[in-house]
Amino acid sequence: MNNPTLLNNLRCIPDFPIKGINFRDVTTLFSNAECLQIILDELYEIYKDKGITKVVGIESRGFVVGAALAARLGAGMVLCRKKGKLPAETIEESYSKKYGTDTIEIHKDAITSDDVVLLHDDLLATGGTMLAAYNLCQKFHPCKTYINFVIEITDEGLHGRDVFPREVEVSTLINM
Repeated sequence: MNNPTLLNNLRCIPDFPIKGINFRDVTTLFSNAECLQIILDELYEIYKDKGITKVVGIESRGFVVGAALAARLGAGMVLCRKKGKLPAETIEESYSKKYGTDTIEIHKDAITSDDVVLLHDDLLATGGTMLAAYNLCQKFHPCKTYINFVIEITDEGLHGRDVFPREVEVSTLINM
């Protein structure tokens, strides 16, 4: 979609967090009311007729748009958090990162087999965290699962989209 208003308001920070990385900072989009409205309008148009019953926001930037979109879709909001951050009984999924492993969790009672789930996060680069979130959600056996990002990084030789099963619809608003 590459809306020009979103592109013009996206902050890029070179050499963060390490040299050679061009960090895309979505907080400038979140803090701009017009940009936030555009994001929500575009996402609503994509998902309004998909029967979404739960939006799963990935910690932490995925919570921002995820909650607003869930409200607009009339769906519930589920938090996917790092291990130890959720207070009730959870289901977890561990995954490999460049320097070790990490674990994410969702409350055990957050998703049912009757749900149509939309997984949402701010940025797709390698896809590792979202793949873990996808695998975690599949443990609940939802009817269907969709995946969405605000930004997809493709200009740095990254192919994050390729880690997801082909049958899963993956959408992004900005491709860079």
